[in-house]
Amino acid sequence: MINTYHTMKNLDNCKAAVVIILQMMKKYFLPFIVLLLTAFFAPPVAADIIVINVEGVVNPVMSEFISTSIDEAVNEKADLIVIKLDTPGGLDTSMRTIVKKITASEAPVVVYVSPGGARAASAGVFITLSAHIAAMAPGTNIGAAHPVGVGEKMDKTMSEKAVNDAAAYIKSLAEKKGRNAEWAEKAVRESVSITEKEALNLKVIDLVAPDIKTLLDAVDQRVVETSIGKYTIKTKGVNIRYRDMSVRHKILDFISDPNVAYLLMLLGFYGIFFEMTNPGAIFPGVFGAISLILAFYSFQTLPVNYAGLLLIILAIILFILEIKIISHGVLTLGGIIAMTIGSLMLFESPLPFFKLSLKVILPGVIITALFFFLTIRLALKAYMRKPVTGAEGLVGLEGKARTDVHNDGLVFVHGEIWKAWSDEPIKAGEKVIVEKVENLKLKVRR
Repeated sequence: MINTYHTMKNLDNCKAAVVIILQMMKKYFLPFIVLLLTAFFAPPVAADIIVINVEGVVNPVMSEFISTSIDEAVNEKADLIVIKLDTPGGLDTSMRTIVKKITASEAPVVVYVSPGGARAASAGVFITLSAHIAAMAPGTNIGAAHPVGVGEKMDKTMSEKAVNDAAAYIKSLAEKKGRNAEWAEKAVRESVSITEKEALNLKVIDLVAPDIKTLLDAVDQRVVETSIGKYTIKTKGVNIRYRDMSVRHKILDFISDPNVAYLLMLLGFYGIFFEMTNPGAIFPGVFGAISLILAFYSFQTLPVNYAGLLLIILAIILFILEIKIISHGVLTLGGIIAMTIGSLMLFESPLPFFKLSLKVILPGVIITALFFFLTIRLALKAYMRKPVTGAEGLVGLEGKARTDVHNDGLVFVHGEIWKAWSDEPIKAGEKVIVEKVENLKLKVRR
């Protein structure tokens, strides 16, 4: 009877629950259907536009930043990628990596030389011409794409090969995008440079826009050919997101400056040298090792002349040898000369942004010479200093005879009474000087 009662009660509860659910469906069914249909037939939300801010020398850091940003934008289904560019040029290998990434992008890429006063020179010309849409701001310029020997001196034959290769490459980029291939070739062979108005008239670029908003309005509904086919750009009502270099990229870009790389190398040598001369200090060694690693990272992004680097290492070795070998300054002088010549040769490139500044070289050489000179002086001073402890510390000290001293006797030296002997008789109370110490017995003289 009890089980039957509980069963009936459960059935009543279920019926009540069903009634409540049916009432709720009746009340909210129509709004739910309306909401579902609205979501289904509503126009899709426009994707974001990614604006990548790029400024400085075209190097591996910039190449990595642009490549990563394009990949992320494509993965996020961005409708458009804008590269806001200002560069004096840079490395050919890094430029080609960026061009390949732009060409292979599934999303359209706009290269926008901006703001006013910016330029797309040398490698920047190739990057601009590779874009699906090339644009410039008022007061900007583009050109001077003649290749130069970076890291090695080219003879006439090698120079001609480099120029021909660059000319063919930039012509293919211009022709593929329907731009002025003749001017592009001149930019390589004759280093011509033009303003934004001239670039527009010569059909080197597609448009001139004073700001991002005007640029986006101008490219709306344009059809471009991407790696996956024709693509209609839509910029109305979209969300613009700006992407700058991360802290990591900024640090790597900063240390890729030749002057910074040079200073890091010197600091690394200082730290390692100080650790070698003062074992156990730890911090100088760790700091020096980190500085050297960062310097060598920078060197792989720069046109390093290894003859110059070897001269600087030779200079460091000569400075260290001066501590071990007394050369009366000859080794130090040789080190200063080797470091000066090596520093001037370290980065071999006609490009100004790949050269060491004399304002960095001269202080670097002088400070290095002073550093080792002071270290040598302190080392020599410590070597020549008279011992102050042990038996050697007693030699030369003045004392007083407590008894008559000849073959035997007692003297008072350094606050202690010592057994002593002398080659000549010394009366008690006379002053004596210690000549040597043997088996805890002092030899003294009057």
